[in-house]
Amino acid sequence: MNSPNPTIDYYRCPESLVTLPRSRDLQNRAGYFRIEPELIAFAKTAQGTEVSDSPANPSLAWNPRNGTENGLPFDPSEVISNLLFEQYASSNGTSKDSANWKKNAIRNAYYLVRPLLPVSVRKHFQRLSLRGWQQIPFPHWPVDTTVDRLQRMFLRIALDQSNLDEIPFIWFWPEGLPACAIMTHDVEAPAGRDFCKTLMDLNDSFAIKSSFQIVPEERYNVPSDWLQLITSRGFEVNVHDLNHDGHLFDDHHEFLRRAAKINSYGKQFAAVGFRSGVLYRNQAWMRALEFEYDMSVPNVAHLDPQRGGCCSVMPYLNGNLVELPVTCTQDYSLFNILQDFSIDLWKTQIASIAKINGMASFIVHPDYVIANRARDTYSQLLAHLSQLRRENKIWLPLPRDVARWWRDRSRMRLVRSPQGWTIEGPSSHRARLAFARKVGSDIVYHLAGAQESC
Repeated sequence: MNSPNPTIDYYRCPESLVTLPRSRDLQNRAGYFRIEPELIAFAKTAQGTEVSDSPANPSLAWNPRNGTENGLPFDPSEVISNLLFEQYASSNGTSKDSANWKKNAIRNAYYLVRPLLPVSVRKHFQRLSLRGWQQIPFPHWPVDTTVDRLQRMFLRIALDQSNLDEIPFIWFWPEGLPACAIMTHDVEAPAGRDFCKTLMDLNDSFAIKSSFQIVPEERYNVPSDWLQLITSRGFEVNVHDLNHDGHLFDDHHEFLRRAAKINSYGKQFAAVGFRSGVLYRNQAWMRALEFEYDMSVPNVAHLDPQRGGCCSVMPYLNGNLVELPVTCTQDYSLFNILQDFSIDLWKTQIASIAKINGMASFIVHPDYVIANRARDTYSQLLAHLSQLRRENKIWLPLPRDVARWWRDRSRMRLVRSPQGWTIEGPSSHRARLAFARKVGSDIVYHLAGAQESC
C-alpha cells in the first residue's frame, strides 16, 4: 500500500521538485512517536530512537528544526500509509479482526437481537459499549488531520531542499473551489426506505443532491421502481453491505463469498459506490470490491464499534478504489450517543475541515430523521451547507463526482512549457494550478493568478 512518494500523490506536484530526505537505518519494531510537539505517528524509527506501544505519551523522535542533514528517523511513506490504512489500530488491538473472543461473543449476541431492539433501547447498550471514548488519545476527536499536517510538513521540507520560493501543484478541487462536502444516506430498515421520498423532497428544497446506500438482502424489499425513482430525481444509489449483520469482515473466505454477491448487486443497482454496515472494515480485503469508490472508513472512529480512523480529511486511493472517508459525526451518534440536537458539532467539524481545504462527508440515516426534532436539525445542516455554497466556500457534488474527480486528478500531471506550468490529463480543463509557499514554519497555498492565500 505504500506509495514511493506520498507527498507527490497528495499534491500532484512535479516529481523533480519534491524529493524527501532518505530515512536512516530503521529498527524492526514499529510504534508510536511524536514529530514536532503535537504530531503523533506510527511506524518503524531509526536506531536509537524510542517508540511507544501507546499513543498516550510517545517520545519525541524528531523535530524539523533539527534539520534533515542526517536524513529522517522514519520513512515518510510508511508513516502516511500506516495512518491512512489504520495499521496503528491493528497493532494495538482496536481493529475488528483482532478483537478477542469475549468481545466477539458480545457483538454476536447484540446483532442477533438488534432487529428486535428499538433505538430507545439500543442507544443505552451503545453508550455503555463506547464508554471512555473521550479519553482515547489518538486519533484526535472531533476531526483528525494528522495525515494532512504531515503532508504540509513534508512539502515544507521539500521547499527547504529545493531552494525554491514556491512549488506548483494541482489544486485539490475543480474550478479552484476551496473545499468540498458530500451528503450520504444509509437506509437501514423499512421505515427508512419508506421515508426516502420525503428526504429527497427536503434535500431538493435546498438543491443538495445525495447518495442513498441500500442494503440488498434481508433488511427490506428493494423494488426496482424505487431505485429508479431515486436516480430519476438526480440522486445516487449505492450498495450498503450485503445484509448488514455485522459479520462482513469476520472471515476472509466468507468475505470473498459475500463480496462476489455485493459486486453482483452493484451491477444490478448500477451502483458505483459501496459502504459497509456500521463502518466495519478491513481496507486490504476491500480491494476485492468492484466499485469505483468506498465510503466505509471514518476519519476518527471514537463513536464507532470499530475504533481507528484514517486521520485525513482528503480522499485517497486504496488499490482501484477511491476512498471517501467519513469525516463528520454520524446523525445517530450525534442524536443518541452525544444527545445533541444542534448542528454546533457539525459546524465545528466543517470549519476545521474547510480550513485545510478538505472534504466534509456526512451520514444521515432516513431512519433517524423521521421525528420532527431530528429532521429540524438536519434541515439546519442543509441550510448551513447551502449558505457555504452560495458564498463560494464549498463544492457540494454527489459522492460519485468526487470519486471521479479524485481519480482523474491522480492521473493529471504538471508539465513545464515556455509559457509556464500547464496541467495535462483527464478533466484537466477543470483543474487549477496552485502554488505552495513557505511562510514561517508553515506553508500557504494560493491559486495561480489569485492574490489571496487559500
